[in-house]
Amino acid sequence: QVRLVESGGGLVQAGGSLTLSCTVSGSIFEINTMCWYRQAPGKQRELVAAIARGDSTNYADSVKGRFTISRDNANNTVYLQMNSLKPEDTAVYYCNADIRRTSWIKSYDYWGQGTQVTVSS
Repeated sequence: QVRLVESGGGLVQAGGSLTLSCTVSGSIFEINTMCWYRQAPGKQRELVAAIARGDSTNYADSVKGRFTISRDNANNTVYLQMNSLKPEDTAVYYCNADIRRTSWIKSYDYWGQGTQVTVSS
């Protein structure tokens, strides 16, 4: 069974920083793109940042220059370094990964349980 476990959320003042991490466990063959999404109350889930196996990255315009996504392939972990946090960054942050469990089947999307990030003004 594949599991994605996030950590690092919490309460921080505006202008502060947090680092989220997400570790994939279980029997896997390879992990392709890894992403962070977020969902604020009453809003749709949105893509925050993505990182491919080759380390190319993509960011939502709202976080460019403030957030950095990175990955540690040896430990099946993805990170999201969040700086200059704003109250509008408050949301539940979800880890997502495109994972192939064996070499002979297609890859599937897996999700973590989410971690709350609250930024106070």
